[in-house]
Amino acid sequence: MAQTPQTIRLNDSDNVVVALTDLESGVSPDDTGVTLTTAVARGHKIASRAIAKGDNVLRYGQIIGQATRDIAPGDHVHSHNLGMGAHQQDYGFASKSHPLPPIDEGKTFQGYHRMDGRVGTRNYIGILTSVNCSGSVARFIAEAANKSGLLDAYPNIDGVVPVVHGTGCGMSSKDEGYAALHRTLSGYAQHPNFGGILLVGLGCEVMQLADLVGGRPIRADGALRYMTIQHEGGTRKTIEKGLTELEGIAALANQATRQIAPVSALTVGMQCGGSDGYSGITANPALGHASDLLVRQGGTTILSETSEIYGAEHLLTHRAETAEIGKRLIDRIRWWEDYTARNGGEMDNNPSPGNKRGGLTTILEKSLGAVAKSGTAPLREVYLYGEKISKAGFVFMDSPGYDPCSVTGQVASGANLIVFTTGRGSVSGYQPTPCIKIATNSEMYVRLSEDMDLNCGDIITDGVSIQEKGEELLDLMIHVASGTPTKSESLGFGGVEFVPWQIGAVM
Repeated sequence: MAQTPQTIRLNDSDNVVVALTDLESGVSPDDTGVTLTTAVARGHKIASRAIAKGDNVLRYGQIIGQATRDIAPGDHVHSHNLGMGAHQQDYGFASKSHPLPPIDEGKTFQGYHRMDGRVGTRNYIGILTSVNCSGSVARFIAEAANKSGLLDAYPNIDGVVPVVHGTGCGMSSKDEGYAALHRTLSGYAQHPNFGGILLVGLGCEVMQLADLVGGRPIRADGALRYMTIQHEGGTRKTIEKGLTELEGIAALANQATRQIAPVSALTVGMQCGGSDGYSGITANPALGHASDLLVRQGGTTILSETSEIYGAEHLLTHRAETAEIGKRLIDRIRWWEDYTARNGGEMDNNPSPGNKRGGLTTILEKSLGAVAKSGTAPLREVYLYGEKISKAGFVFMDSPGYDPCSVTGQVASGANLIVFTTGRGSVSGYQPTPCIKIATNSEMYVRLSEDMDLNCGDIITDGVSIQEKGEELLDLMIHVASGTPTKSESLGFGGVEFVPWQIGAVM
């Protein structure tokens, strides 16, 4: 095993380096030419030269904030001496948009072909609720189905998934919050990882089933039934009717079997959570390379978490396929600035306590690392939360940085696979879509080995290249898409992670 380097400089213009191991005061790491004035934990930043108060601090060759006091060479650079300052970006719309050369490696996976042309990576039956008030009954139906052995006769079905949430009423029926929830529920009802859907409402809620169904077939295969508790006559009768409806849905869903599909049928939601100072060095760039490989073969990848690309959005507008697409991204940034302001928040917030312990200091630094997930492909489109993805390639979907909420939107938009990078550790799953968890560092990977699917810490410890790790990740994505369970699936996650974005007044 190669000896782990002590620090890394990510760009020649940087005035900080990042510690790759815990370093003691008085040490002169590698060939930095500086002596540490204090102990520095791995993932944290060290000044490689003097930085005057008010000067920009650079990482990745980009501004991550300004020094709040004079910083000497060898000083630890973190929240005590680095803060946000005024920052303006050159958006350079479409100025660096270069199509990636297509490749045809003939890579395929085993998926479920749906009548609308999409391909599922799983074959669940969903019990989808229109409102929180029908959530318990949806769970009762799923529990009754499992206890009765209803699926024993249907071996091609992966399970029954109750999709419950905390909204659907006490809201306006005309604002953007209603529109976002409508898109989300509609997207799940049509999702290719569901072989069939049972819609359950209470009956008097704002989000009416009639509005969701709209007099049109939501699913081309006809594997959708719907009912309300009030109409059926209460809890017991709704459960009984639900079991009858599930029998019919299961008979249709069971007809699907795994068949060969090109990797171009994969739509991958890319997420990061519990980030650390390694995220932008190991796992996120590796995912970015895998994203490029998939895009070059006709697949689709989705970047989200608008509040966590703030300060790095110019890297995406430069790569926008057209100026109009880049401007749509900035329109979402401006919406977020207004949204946070009117709700007493701010965009340039610091990272979470866990992010800080892992070495991140400002939202600019966090965002620059997060954008590394997107690779180098042109940005082909910008979508609203939960809006159906209609273009192949690398795209952006507007969402909060709150992981369950963001992933919910990506799944509603059509993601049939999720890849989630984490440095501090994260445990969650997102039925019906499998989620691959990637560790940014080897120490956390070992500690949480029962939850992590892939270690990217060996990029640092063993000298594995980002390109090699990206190729390994793409192969893992293909195996998971073909039915190999992820760690979160094996542990049974997915029951509480459906979190639609609640925008607007709760009344």
